[in-house]
Amino acid sequence: MTTLHIFDMDGTLLPGTTANLEVARRLGTLPELHALEARLAAGELDTRGFSTHIHRLWRHLTPQDVAAAYAAGPWLNGIAEVTADIRARGEHCAVITMSPDFFARHLLDLGFHEIAASRFPPPPFTAPLDPAGILTPDDKVRVTEDLRARHGVPLDRCLAYGDSLSDAPLFRHLTHTVAVNADHHLAGIAALDYRGDDLTEAYRLARTLLPGTP
Repeated sequence: MTTLHIFDMDGTLLPGTTANLEVARRLGTLPELHALEARLAAGELDTRGFSTHIHRLWRHLTPQDVAAAYAAGPWLNGIAEVTADIRARGEHCAVITMSPDFFARHLLDLGFHEIAASRFPPPPFTAPLDPAGILTPDDKVRVTEDLRARHGVPLDRCLAYGDSLSDAPLFRHLTHTVAVNADHHLAGIAALDYRGDDLTEAYRLARTLLPGTP
């Protein structure tokens, strides 16, 4: 029996911002992104429609732009230390995010076993976007269940870390959850709450939820 750790990216590992904001800042398209986010918040766009517009807006995006945006992000401290400890225990850690995979997959360098993210064609975008590859909040539950089945992890050995409304379906599905610098959408849903800039502290809290932990 092992343990599965599921991490959100935007707002959680990447506090106070998102992958899309960091890329838009790099490309000088923040006003356009803010307009799209307003339409998403108003219900005029769903995640697939939003991503379709992103694909058009950033058609000249390069891998160098993505790497620079990733490197400039205000990441939590201690991410690599947490994944190293998880690996040393023979456990499994994954990131599930609705943000683009061309950004999120850089987290593999920090020791995560797997990254599940919205699928985009490689930048610069010469291929069309397949809306079926764009994740929704409910997909976080589906992907988690796929991971649990693949690795033989019981529900009470699965831990989730998140911060916002997009994490609510998964937090309702699991009992072992840690809100990390979270907004009001996870109030009353998360088992524990962490505020700070060090993932190792949130991780220590999370481990107290596991059965048999002193």
